[in-house]
Amino acid sequence: MAGRRTKIVATAGPATDDERVLRDVIAAGADSVRVSLAHGTVDDARRRIKSVQQAAAEAGRPVGVFVDLPGPKLRVRSFPEDGAYLREGSTVALLEGPEVKGSDSSTIAVEGDGVVAQLHPGDRVALGDGGVSVVVERVDASVGAATAVVRSSGRLLGRPGLHLPASRISVSTPTADDLRLLEGVLDTGIDAVAVSFVRSADDIVRTRKACGDSGALVIAKIETQEAVDALDDIEQAADVIMVARGDLGVRCRLEDVPIYQKRIIRRGIFYGRPVITATQMLESMVQAPTPTRAEVSDVANAVFDGTSALMLSGETAIGHDPALAVRTMSTIAARAEAEFDHTAWSEQLMADQSERLLRATPTRRVTEATSSAAFRAAIDAEAVLIIACTNSGTTARVIARFRPPVPILAATPSEQVLRQLTLSWGVEPVLSQAHTTTDDIVWFAVKEAVDRGLARADDVVAVLVGDPHDPQPATDTLRLIRVR
Repeated sequence: MAGRRTKIVATAGPATDDERVLRDVIAAGADSVRVSLAHGTVDDARRRIKSVQQAAAEAGRPVGVFVDLPGPKLRVRSFPEDGAYLREGSTVALLEGPEVKGSDSSTIAVEGDGVVAQLHPGDRVALGDGGVSVVVERVDASVGAATAVVRSSGRLLGRPGLHLPASRISVSTPTADDLRLLEGVLDTGIDAVAVSFVRSADDIVRTRKACGDSGALVIAKIETQEAVDALDDIEQAADVIMVARGDLGVRCRLEDVPIYQKRIIRRGIFYGRPVITATQMLESMVQAPTPTRAEVSDVANAVFDGTSALMLSGETAIGHDPALAVRTMSTIAARAEAEFDHTAWSEQLMADQSERLLRATPTRRVTEATSSAAFRAAIDAEAVLIIACTNSGTTARVIARFRPPVPILAATPSEQVLRQLTLSWGVEPVLSQAHTTTDDIVWFAVKEAVDRGLARADDVVAVLVGDPHDPQPATDTLRLIRVR
């Protein structure tokens, strides 16, 4: 378990459709793979999911895979192949309807019905990653047309996203299309589902219901001001959190994004949720063999913020060398971890303990108290390893939030939980047999640690475990064991 403890998520795409490239990405250190449902067909997504699962099996290690729902994201019809330049001060028409075939420097052809009619004079509409924006001057709702002036210029390619003011978006998430796409991939054995444009905890509840008994975790993508405002409720409802900085930077003030990133990560870990930091982390590596200095600092600062995982998007989906991007991110993360202040982090988390206990259910309160005691005991007893015996993954996630300086081994009898824990900071998940007594669970978990060379004779290990027969399972037992 030496080396990097912050996990890495790689995004699958055309660049990883080559099986050799995908194997290289996993060999380079990708812990989990994201499959976006916003691009391509359901069959494309199914093929990519299966390819990841096969490549992980060949590599002989767990690799999680999750799908990312498009959400109510609006797009415009395609610009010419070489794109079009929208010049500051020029006037453009926003049009919708089947007769509008494409976009150019004077026309923005909006996909969907009734979108333009929602606009009001004075509304700022951003395009793509937000670098190009227009301000609406006049709206003719009866014909689905508006006139706008370009406020920030730039070149647009393909089918860029269209970002309206939040108050103009009436569609809830997950959308009907999201649910159709999700139904098309649920039987592939995915480990999690990411929900785009979350605005309330209800969005998480609806997605979880749609997942049925698949066991998939629900990832809340925080990318709207409404989500930031409802952060505590959303983070308690979700299983995993994603700081989706792309749309967050379009829908919020840019200068707020770094502040929000720190807040989202801190509160997510507070609730024991893994947090993924995403978007443009090594963006220049889509084409270049090395990142910019600013990108290196960005990755390192996300590690200092306490993120559980770092995500690569276009860098691996369409980049010229996906495996190199993963190796580069891994190297940066490992170097930043060497400077991470474990003591300051854990002291702050301990200081917040009383607030967590007030918010916790009785069962969760037991797990909270036991995990806190385990962290303290592991430090005081100079344990070389913390072992979390877990059926659901909760025990491992709860102890991981303390960012202990010693390794965490998570022993679970569930193959799906094994893969889901690839998003949790510092956790090495291993598959274990199901046992009927606490003594057996602990004994075999310690044996696994010894077999893997993680503990030797006279070493102390801290083991967290619950009663396997408890109908309301909680992590209620801590054992400090000296290896014989």
